[in-house]
Amino acid sequence: MVSESDTSAIGNALVVLGAAGIVIPAFARFRISPVIGFILVGLLVGPSGLGALAHDYPWLDHVTIGSTEDIALFAEFGIILLLFSIGLELSFRRLWQLRRLVFGVGATELTLGGAILGSALLFFGDMSPPAAYGLGIALALSSTALVMPIAGTKSAVGRASFSMLLFEDLAIVPIIFILGAFAPNPAGDNTQLLLTTLWQGVAVVAALAIGGWFLLPRIFAQAARAKDPELFLAASLLVVIIAALATAGVGLSPIVGALLAGLMIAETEYHGEVEAITAPFKGLALGVFLISVGMGLNLETIVKQWPMLIAAVVGVVAVKAIVTALLLRFSGARQGTAAEVGLLMASPSETTLIVLTAALQAQLISRSTAEFWQLVTAIGLTITPLLARVGHDVARRIEMAGAEREDEAIPTARTVIVGFGRVGRTVAELLREHDRAYVAVDADIDTVALARRDGFNVRFSDVARPGALDKQGLEHANAIVLTMDDPVQQLRMTRQLRKKYPDLPIVSRARDSDHAAALYEAGATDAVPETLESSLQLAEAVLIDLGVAMGPVIASIHDVRAKMRHDIMTKGHLEREPRINRLRTPPTGAQRATED
Repeated sequence: MVSESDTSAIGNALVVLGAAGIVIPAFARFRISPVIGFILVGLLVGPSGLGALAHDYPWLDHVTIGSTEDIALFAEFGIILLLFSIGLELSFRRLWQLRRLVFGVGATELTLGGAILGSALLFFGDMSPPAAYGLGIALALSSTALVMPIAGTKSAVGRASFSMLLFEDLAIVPIIFILGAFAPNPAGDNTQLLLTTLWQGVAVVAALAIGGWFLLPRIFAQAARAKDPELFLAASLLVVIIAALATAGVGLSPIVGALLAGLMIAETEYHGEVEAITAPFKGLALGVFLISVGMGLNLETIVKQWPMLIAAVVGVVAVKAIVTALLLRFSGARQGTAAEVGLLMASPSETTLIVLTAALQAQLISRSTAEFWQLVTAIGLTITPLLARVGHDVARRIEMAGAEREDEAIPTARTVIVGFGRVGRTVAELLREHDRAYVAVDADIDTVALARRDGFNVRFSDVARPGALDKQGLEHANAIVLTMDDPVQQLRMTRQLRKKYPDLPIVSRARDSDHAAALYEAGATDAVPETLESSLQLAEAVLIDLGVAMGPVIASIHDVRAKMRHDIMTKGHLEREPRINRLRTPPTGAQRATED
C-alpha cells in the first residue's frame, strides 16, 4: 500500500520532471536561458504561488509542491552533480596553475567584499558587529550553480570565475564555525572543533586522492570491458556519493568531495565517457535546485517591501561587481574580462542561504532579518542571467573601444589573419607560440570580443567593405592569411590583394583541389585544401587498423598527394608544384628520389 508521504514524493517528482520537459525546450526555442524558466516554475508551483490555493482546491496538490523542504535534498544533490561535472573539465595541473587566482584574488574578493558589505550593514542597520560582518560575508558569496554553466572553465572569464568560486566553496566551513563561535552561548570549544575539522578534512581529501589514483582506472577499466553504459553511470555515481559522504562526515561541504571526485576521474582516460553519461542528470538536477530557489520567493513579502528589496539587491550587486572587477584588473586581467566577471559574480549565492541559516541558528540575526536577506538572495539568483548578458555586452563594448585605440598605432612587419574561426585561431596560436607578430580581423563582434578576452590580438572589421583591409597596414605586412569559409569572397579578395600588393605573400584556405587551383590563378602564393589532410589521415588509420603494412599505406598516401599536386598545377596553370604536405613522417631516400 502506498503511503501519503510516498504519494507526495511521487507527485513532487512528477512536477519537477514535467517542468523540465516544458521549460527546457520552450525557452531554448526562444533562445532564453532556462534558468529564468525554472525559477518562474518554482514561483508558480511553490507555496506562495498555486500551492497557497491547494487547501481550497485539492486537485492542485497534484501539480504543486508544498514547501521547499520537499525537494531540498534533490536540490542539494543537483549542486553536488554540478560540482562533479566541473571537476571533470579540470585537472590537478590546471588547478595548480590557478592557485594565484584561487588564494590571491579569490581570498581578497571574499574578504574585501564582505568587509564593505558588513560595514554598510553596521552603519545603516541595527546589528551587532559579528552579525553585520557575518551577513556581509554571506552576501559576498557568489553562485557556483549558476555562474559555472554560464561561464564554463576554459575561457578567461570562466577561469577567473571558477577560481574565486572555488575559494568561496572551500571557505564555507570556516565561515560557519566562526559564526558559531560568536553565538551568545556557544556550545563547546568551536576553535578546537574547527582545527579538528580542518586536519580531518585534509586527511580525508588526501586519502580520497591517493585511493582514486590507484582504484579509479581499474574500476572504469572493468566497466569499459563490459561495454555497458549503465556500469559507467553506476560507477560514477558511486564515486561521487562516496567522496561527498566522506567530506561531509568530517564537517566539510559535500560539494568539496564532489569536485574532488570529478578531478580524480578527469585524470583517467575515461573522463569523456563519464562526462557524456552524466550530462543529462546534471541539467535536470540543476533545474530542481532552481525550482527550489523560485519557491523561496514570497510574492506577498516582495509587494510589501519592494523598495527596500530593490535597494538591497542593487547595493549588493554594485559593491560586488566593483570589488571583483577592480581586483581582477589589478591582477592583470583585461578590462573587458574584469567587467564581465564582476557583473557575473555580483549576485549572492545558494551558499548564502546556508550561511544565513547558520547565523540564525547562532542567534546573531533575527528570523525577520534572515527572511529579508533570503528574499534578496533569491531575487539576485533570478537576475543572474540578466547580469551575465549585461556583462557580456559591456565587455564587448570595452574591447571594441580598446581595439579602436590600438588602430591608431599599427605595428609593422606582422601577419594579417582574415577570419578568426577555428582555422584562424589555430594559425594565431602557432604564430604567438613562435613569437611572430600578427593581427586578426573578423566581422563577428562576439567572436572578436571573446578572442580579445582570451588574449588574442583580434579586431573588428568587415572585410567585405571596400578599403577595410587597407587600415591594417598591408603595405608593411609580412603575409596575409585568408581563413574565411566563403570561396567567392576568397577569390575576389585574392585578386584585389595581388593587384594592389604584388609582392605580398597570400596564403589561403581552400575547400578542395578545384578551389585551390582557382586561388592560385587569382594570385595566391599558397592554397591549402582543408579536406585533403583529414581525408588522408582517416584513410591511413582505417588501412592500418585493417592490417595493411605501413610501407604500402605511406606509398598510397604519397601517390594521392602527388595526384592532388598535379591536378592543382594543371587546373591553376602553375609552373611549380603547390606546397601540400608530402608525408607526415620523414621520407626515406627512395621515397625522396621518387618525389623529385
